[in-house]
Amino acid sequence: MMKYITGKSWREKREKPIQPKVIDIPDLWARKMGHGKMFIPTPMLIDEIIKRIPIGRVTTVNIIRNHLASEYHADMTCPLSTGIDLCIAAQAAEEDRLNGESEITPYWRVLKEDGKLNAKFPGGKQQQAEYLRAEGFEIIENEVDYSLSVKNYKNRLINLSYRLFADSYNLI
Repeated sequence: MMKYITGKSWREKREKPIQPKVIDIPDLWARKMGHGKMFIPTPMLIDEIIKRIPIGRVTTVNIIRNHLASEYHADMTCPLSTGIDLCIAAQAAEEDRLNGESEITPYWRVLKEDGKLNAKFPGGKQQQAEYLRAEGFEIIENEVDYSLSVKNYKNRLINLSYRLFADSYNLI
């Protein structure tokens, strides 16, 4: 079981009983982004959204952030908290895999902007690429910065708002 400095497992971090909240955008950020409301997600909330991404589909971090801001009537979702929560969900998924879980959160289906893979995920971009290739995605390397991305990822994006609504009412 992988532990972090606090001694808690990634699963414990993911499942920590905290509530999401909406706060005023901090003054330091408001200078750059403007005043308004900012949604602070939780690792479990991010994990639940990722679990709804089906095989063969992907989303981006910003799509998740925009969806959450809309759902919680905020002007934005905290990019820092979202990134941390996404990494916790990913690490917990790999911890689940090591513990023999048959179904884990498919964090590899979450891309950065422009379809790029996330180096901060467990195993880095290479592991994410392996998981995506196994689901039929073509991975390409940028010749300038050597980043990896999903070819034609926009054709495989999921509409989170429709998907979450449709699942809730068994429409899909």
